Amino acid sequence: MDFIEDWRNTGQEIYLMGVKLFLKKFTTYREGWDHDHCEYCMAKFSVLIADCLTEGYATEDDYRWICKDCFEDFDDYFKWKVVIQKRI
Repeated sequence: MDFIEDWRNTGQEIYLMGVKLFLKKFTTYREGWDHDHCEYCMAKFSVLIADCLTEGYATEDDYRWICKDCFEDFDDYFKWKVVIQKRI
């Protein structure tokens, strides 16, 4: 997939190029935060709202989330480093 020509390209390379991502269950960024969105396609992540994604790729601070589909589409372009969280 050519990221430059993709509708989901809104300048994410400025802050997501080469970052470390964690494959994990969704967690909220801060208290009172009930959902988040994929940085690319705006798919919704939540454990409190029905019919939302509950797992994906997150930056180390849990602030930015990427769904599995967008991750697969853009991993080669962004050269992400992935850490898989252990399940407890």
